[in-house]
Formats: sequence, structure tokens, C-alpha cells
Amino acid sequence: MNEPKQFPCKHCGAMLEFEPGTRALKCRYCGTLNDIPESQIAIDEIDYAQQLLQLQNAQPTLDAVVIHCDGCGGESTLPEGKASGDCPFCGRAIVATSLTRTLIKPKSLLPFAIKSDVARSKFDQWLTSLWFAPNQLKRHADTGGLKGVYIPAWTYDCNTISDYTGQRGEHYWETQSYVSTINGKSVTQTRQVRKTRWYAAAGRVWDQFDDLLVLAATSLPQDLRNKLQGWDLPALVAYDDAYLSGFVAETYQIELPEGFEIAKQLMQPVIRNTVNRDIGGDEQRIDSLHTQHNDITFKHILLPIWISAYRYQGRTFHFIVNARTGSVFGQRPYSAWKIAFLVTAIVMMILIGLAIYAMR
Repeated sequence: MNEPKQFPCKHCGAMLEFEPGTRALKCRYCGTLNDIPESQIAIDEIDYAQQLLQLQNAQPTLDAVVIHCDGCGGESTLPEGKASGDCPFCGRAIVATSLTRTLIKPKSLLPFAIKSDVARSKFDQWLTSLWFAPNQLKRHADTGGLKGVYIPAWTYDCNTISDYTGQRGEHYWETQSYVSTINGKSVTQTRQVRKTRWYAAAGRVWDQFDDLLVLAATSLPQDLRNKLQGWDLPALVAYDDAYLSGFVAETYQIELPEGFEIAKQLMQPVIRNTVNRDIGGDEQRIDSLHTQHNDITFKHILLPIWISAYRYQGRTFHFIVNARTGSVFGQRPYSAWKIAFLVTAIVMMILIGLAIYAMR
């Protein structure tokens, strides 16, 4: 990450770019495929506490040349030979600046599997499917702006021990009498009413978490980050600069400890479900819960997406293709006059219908 590596073609010497869906770099000029050697480096989990200690003891920094966007706060690398460009996350024009940060280098990544022409086709299909979209959207959302980006993430493994106090609720039924009026007469009837007896409960439970994923960048809106899930993490390969050739790589903005705090929040629903099962009964209440997090390890990984950030009437909208699965999601503007026209048409149809009905 200090200096961008160059990958010359073994046939004609031109610069190579990673070819999605393969383990090779492709020459844009002669079409030669240059295989990426399979790494013998194991993708190991890294001890969390030990890594934190190394960072606190002034681990040597990496001089990373990045582009920083004042609009969305995103930071990413630039392709070889470029000193300016558009932010892939918000579309604003930006210029490269040299920053020095203490960075943990990624150990593994998921290579691009979806090619750019497939991503552009999905983008076009998505655009044509939008109802009430402004007519100018096709022009504003230029498919030429679709960029391949690696986004950073942390994965955490952790064993937890949780001590709790709470209450176990057990249902029972009581027969109650009540008076109702039937045929003008007061009649006494009975009904079964469910009630709950509560008993004190306490105990200890254990949970194990594997590859709990936390995206390590904040440049995308939260609703889109929530949709970037379901990655095929068993297909991770050892990090190699060759996989980044021709693509942009974002640097992480959520630090390792901050990411683990997010991971702990993701663990909570699982831990509470385990506690509820341990309490048993028909209902459960948790009064106190204290969790120890042990045997913490992590990986710093890169995940591939195709992204278009387009601006319309001063707002930024995003379109994203998961470059592993091909799943599509995005944000879109609405045309106020198209919606108003439809509402007016519906109202007119209703009024016409009422007028015809009144004339009968």
C-alpha cells in the first residue's frame, strides 16, 4: 500500500488488470491472461489483544497515498498514474493527498466474480424498472461511472461466558365468572383466563461466534451497509496486490477496537436468546446480564462491490452490485410531477365514475 505495484503483461509489456471471475490478470491490449500464483500463506485469525498491544506500542506506520473526500469522508486508493478522480461513494471530484496512518494490512479478500459488463447490464435493468423516476435520471446516472471497489471489513471470532439473573414465567389457567345479557336477561357465564406465575432464575451460559462481520467504512449510508451481508467468507483468498489491479480499495475508517464494540452489539441478541432458552418456562425476563468476551481473534478482509454514486438535484444516490453474488440494491429519486400527474388522473377517474353513477 506504500507504492502501487505494477503488473506488466508477460507477452506485450502493457499494464494488467484483474479479470473478475478468474485467478488471473488480463491484458487489455493483447488479451493474454497472466495467472496469479496460488498463495501458500494460510488465512489465519489474528489474536485481538496482541494486535492491540502492538498498535499501542507505535507499530511502524504505512505511508498510504489515498484520496480523501470531504463530502462523505471516504478514503480510498487511486489507480496507478492518477492524481485526481471522482469519489466512488458520493460522486464528488477529489484530489489525492498523502496521509500517514497506522494501518493493519488486509490478510485476505474475496476477489471480484461479477464482471463489469454484467454489473452495467444490471444497472441498466434497474434503471428501466424504476417507476416515477425523473426523465433525466438516465443521463445523470451514467453507467460509465460504475466503479469496482474493495470495501474493508473486520471479522471477529469470540467465545463468551454470560452470567444472568431473571425470571421464569409459567402459564396457568383460572376460571372466572362474568355476567352478560342474552335475550334481554342477565346471565352468569364462565371463561378461562390465562395467568402467569413468576419464579426467580439465575445461571451461566456459553456462546461461540465465528466470522462475525463488521464493515469497517462509513462512507456508505447505514441502510446500504446493512444490506451488504451474506458474503461467502469460506471463499476468502490470501491477500495479493494483483487482485487490486484496476480497482479502487477503500481504507478502513472504523478502527479495530471500535469494530469489536459493534461486534459485541451484534452478539447481544444471540446471547439473550441463549439465556431465554436456559431460563425456560413459557415466558422469560432478564434482569441482569454480564458477559465476558474470551479468545478474541480477528481478520482484516476486503469485499468487492460495483458502485455508482450519482448526484441529482443536490442529493447523492447510490447503486450497488455485490460483486460475488450479483445481488442489486440502490437508492433512487422520485419525480414529483409524475406522482402528482398520477394522483390527478386517479382523482379525475373517480369523479367521472361518480358523475356517471349519479346520471343513472
